[in-house]
Order: sequence, then C-alpha cells, then structure tokens
Amino acid sequence: MLSAMSALIAIVGRPNVGKSALFNRIAGRRIAIVHDEPGVTRDRVTAEAEWLGRPFTLVDTGGIGLLRREKSEDVIQKATVDQVGLAIEAANVIIFVVNVQEGIVPLDQEVADRLRASNKTVLVAVNKVDNHRADLGTGEFSALGFDKVFPVTAIHGMGINELMAEVLLRLPAYEPAVENRPEMDEPLKIAIVGRPNVGKSSIINALTKSERVIVSPIPGTTRDAVDVPFDVETDGVRQRYLLIDTAGVRQRARVSDAVELYSVQRTDESIERCDLAIFVMDAEAGITTQDKKVAGKIEEFRKACIIVVNKWDLMEQSVRKAREEVVHRRLAKKVSRSTDEKMSTLSDFAAWVQEKMFFLDYAPVIFTSAKSGFHLERLLEAMRFVAANLKQKVPTAILNRTIQAAVEKQQPVSTHGHRLKFFYSTQVKESPPTFLLFVNNADLFTPVYRKYLGDQIRKAHGFEGCAINLIPKDRPKTIEAKRERTRAPGAAAAAKRKAYVPFHGWSGKSVAKEAKPVGDRPPIARPARPAKPARVVRPGKPPRPARPGRPGARSARGPQRRSDKRR
Repeated sequence: MLSAMSALIAIVGRPNVGKSALFNRIAGRRIAIVHDEPGVTRDRVTAEAEWLGRPFTLVDTGGIGLLRREKSEDVIQKATVDQVGLAIEAANVIIFVVNVQEGIVPLDQEVADRLRASNKTVLVAVNKVDNHRADLGTGEFSALGFDKVFPVTAIHGMGINELMAEVLLRLPAYEPAVENRPEMDEPLKIAIVGRPNVGKSSIINALTKSERVIVSPIPGTTRDAVDVPFDVETDGVRQRYLLIDTAGVRQRARVSDAVELYSVQRTDESIERCDLAIFVMDAEAGITTQDKKVAGKIEEFRKACIIVVNKWDLMEQSVRKAREEVVHRRLAKKVSRSTDEKMSTLSDFAAWVQEKMFFLDYAPVIFTSAKSGFHLERLLEAMRFVAANLKQKVPTAILNRTIQAAVEKQQPVSTHGHRLKFFYSTQVKESPPTFLLFVNNADLFTPVYRKYLGDQIRKAHGFEGCAINLIPKDRPKTIEAKRERTRAPGAAAAAKRKAYVPFHGWSGKSVAKEAKPVGDRPPIARPARPAKPARVVRPGKPPRPARPGRPGARSARGPQRRSDKRR
C-alpha cells in the first residue's frame, strides 16, 4: 500500500491562465470546472493523484486577482486570495502557470513576488503553447526570476511529461508503506448537499474547525465539489471521513450560465459517489419544492441520508415562545394534550419534516446551527451511527424469518390474478444494504410492497438512515432432460418406410425391396420374408366343406368370421 499524501503540489497563477485545465490533465480526470470565464475556481480543489508510480496530492487554487496594496470590497475575491496563501504555505512544489499569448502582465509579477517570498520550489509552466511560433515566446518568462520554464498545452497534453519529470525530482524522498502495517480502511465519503445559501460550507468549517472552504452570504459561492479530509477520534478509535462540499442546486429553469450548469453536474456526481448524503435545509425558509427535488436525487441513487435543519438559532426564540404558550394552555386546562397539535418541541418538528419528506422517512432529522455550534455533536453521532449501520450484515436464516413474518403480517396484493410468493432471500451487498429475493414472478413485486418490506427489514435489524435496495429475481425453473437424437431428423421414418416389405397374397411369395442409404449411414440389408408353409391336412379327416347358401363364405383355409363363431 502506498503512503497517502506523501507530498503536495500546488498550482497557482492569476485568473484565466489554464490552472484548472492543467490540474485535470495531471490528475487524469475531470475534477475542476474549466471555463473561459475568469475566477471560476474559488476554493482549494484537491485530488489524490499518481505519476509514474509516485503518489502525491494535487491542489488547484483560485486566481490571484489583486495586487499587494489593492483593496477590494468583493468578499469572495479576498477569500480566494487567502485560500491561495494557505495552499502555498502547505505545498512542497509549486507550479506557476502563465499565459504565453498574453505575455508577462503586472499580476504575473505580483504572483512571482509572493512565490519568491515563500522560499518554495517553483516551476514555471507557460501554458497555451500550441505552435512553434508560440514556443518562441516562452523565453521572455525567464524575467520572472525562476530557473525552470516549461512550455505546455494543458488542453492537448503537450509538454506535461517534461514538466512532471522535473516536479518528481523536486519532491521529497518517497518511502512505500511497510508491508506488515495493517491497511487502513477507506474513508467514509459524505456529501453535503442542498439548495444555495443553506449553510453547507459553514457546516464543513464548523466540523473541521477551520476556514477550509469559502463562506459568504452570496448564494452560489461554492462552484466545484471540494473534498475535505476529516478525522474524528472517539473512545480511542479514529474514524476517517471525506467531506464533499457541493454547489447549491437551484431550479433548472433558473440556471442561466454554463458554470452553474457544470456545478450542478458536479453535485450529481458527488451524490452518486458518496456513501452518505447530508441533506441541509434552511429552518427559516422551511421545506420548499426545490428541497424535495434535491432529496429526490438522494433517493434515486439509493444513498444513506441524514436530514439537517440548519440555522435553527434563527427559529429558537419563536419556538421557545410557542412552547411557553402551549405549556400555559395546558396548565390552564383550556386544551388537552391530545388535542393540542401545535408544534413546540424538536420531536414535533422532526415528525413534521419526515411527514413532508415521506420518501426519505428513513433518515434521522438533526436540528443544528453552524454559527453557534448547536447540536453539531449530535450530527457527528448520527454520522457514526449511520456509518455503522451501512456495514451491517444480516445472516441469511434470520433474514428469511424476517421476510416470512412480514409476508404473514401483510400479504402482497396482485391485480394479475397470481399471488406473489417468496422462496429465498439473502444479502448480497453492503452500503447500501442490498438484498436478493427469489420469487415466483418478479413482475408482481410492486413499489408499494417493496417499501413495506424495506420498512420491516429496517425495523427488525436497525438500518436507520440507510436506503434498503430489494432486487426481486425469478426462481430458476427445472430444466427437463432432452433425449439425444441418434439419427438425423426424419431418418427413422424414412428407414421404416424404405424397409417395408409388401404382401403378395397367400401364395407364400414375398419380395424384399432394395434398401437405400439414409444420410451418411450405410444401407441396411434386410432378408426377405420367409414363405408361409402349406397347411397340413390330417389323414382320415376330410376338409371342412363350405356351407351352401351363404354368400361371402370363406374357404376352410381362411379365418372364420366373428359372427360364425357366435353361431
């Protein structure tokens, strides 16, 4: 096993020089959003990569668009520059990306000054060198003060091998992991999803106790899917998580630009590759139609889920007031506890949320506040609890008894005139828990009964927060043995027909017809039928005379009629 995060390579530069394209080319897959619009990348996007067997961590940063003494009221731009500073501080090797088509600009000089002040190893990558004429213009970038300058084309992959060969030489010494060291489990991938501006990035920063991702009141701040490693130690046991910060999903009709469209696609990919989805809602806005659409994507991919109602501090005062009114009415005996339906406790709100989000009723509901830290510990407990449920394995015998009890409790209803029968079931996969059911007819397994069986399995074995996947399969039927053919089709009938010997009366003469070959088999020679011997008349006994007057009487030599025997 290779040691993870042995070295860190940061890609920096001013906006719109091709940093994200170079990042995707080195990583070998599309991770960061690439677009002609400046300032698309804002957070630090990281990826575990490998080049010629050497593992490392690659970091893509936002463009440095401010001079050292320049002031800006743009909160996102200032936060982006701060994220670049953190990446430079942690990097072992820095790839400084410039654009050959625009030459050296003042912002390039500003980035070069920052990099020289960091005392880090810096390699200059002159991007967008598409032809020989552009290659001649790379010499002017030696004026930036760095020794190594490499012409590259990130889109087409030209010059990347030479650049990475020099990068690997500058990385610290690499030692493979010790063979007898126990292999660490893969971290649990947790995607934070929801509408824009519900506090997804704030929750990640509150859990990690750092400014790992950019937080601002402007909706749509996060664009890329940002992976944030996160370790938690509980009772001496260290648990590894990978928090995935995603972009907020708006209604499709309101998505106007291509960058936001790419952000939504990255969010869908994050939901598909995660193990657990934390669905964040705004307590003040309540449950909206877009919330249900985002939750529908989680249910579509059959992912484990935790519903988090964030910004509960904004509702705390009104909830406390409603609680006091309910207690006052009950003490005054104006209304009974059973008839008072006004929500005043967290359990009442949780039941209301699960009722509205009925397709995610298996998900626990946590009320939090990333700003004040309210119930963040309960969120961590819920993450550990659901993660343990995902690893649960149900024995086959117990599973079959559970399904048999559920079927006896409620029989499946069929509109086809046939009853659905269950023969055998077993668990074939974990995360999500997947069960294979052998039935008489898979078409009779309705979605309503699927949900009923899933709820019964979850109730019996404690798969809280986990989406249960049930796969019906027709039981294989017994295959009847087929008799092997010894002759070609129709050969037996043809042989029987050709070997037929006709009868030529009672003269005792018969003729055997010549047998012809059938297919590739040799002809069958059959002997002629022997002649029938003549009837011997006993001496002293005359032959039986024919009865006169009876028409159609047979000779004494022929067989008697049945009517003659009766007479």
